[in-house]
Amino acid sequence: MLTNQQISALQAQLLKAKQELENRLHHNDHFGLERSHAHDSVGELASYDNHPADEATELYEREKDLALNEHAERELADIHHALAAIDDGTYGICETCGKPIPYERLEALPTTTFCKEHSADQSVSHQRPLEEGVLMPPFGKFDFDHRDVVAYDAEDAWQDVAQYGTSDTPSDLWQDVDHYNEAYAEATENVGYVEDFENFAAVDLYGQQMAVYPTQKHQSFERVLDEEQIMSNIGDLPAYEKEPYTLDETKPKRS
Repeated sequence: MLTNQQISALQAQLLKAKQELENRLHHNDHFGLERSHAHDSVGELASYDNHPADEATELYEREKDLALNEHAERELADIHHALAAIDDGTYGICETCGKPIPYERLEALPTTTFCKEHSADQSVSHQRPLEEGVLMPPFGKFDFDHRDVVAYDAEDAWQDVAQYGTSDTPSDLWQDVDHYNEAYAEATENVGYVEDFENFAAVDLYGQQMAVYPTQKHQSFERVLDEEQIMSNIGDLPAYEKEPYTLDETKPKRS
């Protein structure tokens, strides 16, 4: 059993910790959580002109404040509970088994009201936050994501949604884009066809050309070929086909 001198020393330690913790929560407004809005804690009036990365940093800091405040309030509640146990004469007795708690344990952890064998914090939870199911990488959740197939998968679903715009800006991408709706990974990937010419050229099963449709894609494709002075982007052509096409008009023609 604890002596009166030991109980007095532990009570003084609890009262000192209680005063320090209450003063800290009072001066920092419970880690800024008593203010009207999260922006007040960082001096911002709105999020409208902030970069998404800056907003993510502020969100992280806000979540950290929530965790620290919850930990401080729980510690304060444990101090009040221990002081109440001292007042009613049950301090130093395990609430579960009724056996005396060693003084060495109380000296290291004066807020405890349980012995080591019945500590409430001895079990570790293996449950993961529900948010991880949303924040995990978007690909890899479906059957076709890791297979070389043309089936509609999670990446295709993301590209369909990203066509309407994302939080990325053109400065976040390595390639040049013409519109904010193209500010996502592989925005220039062809949808429904592989090669550019397949979007305007109709061929049969054996690759025999049947018709060419003059679309904007076709004009863009022809413009690229003209700039590169080539007839095809799938390989070089025989000289008798390539030379007449790439011949410089400024040079005299051979007789």
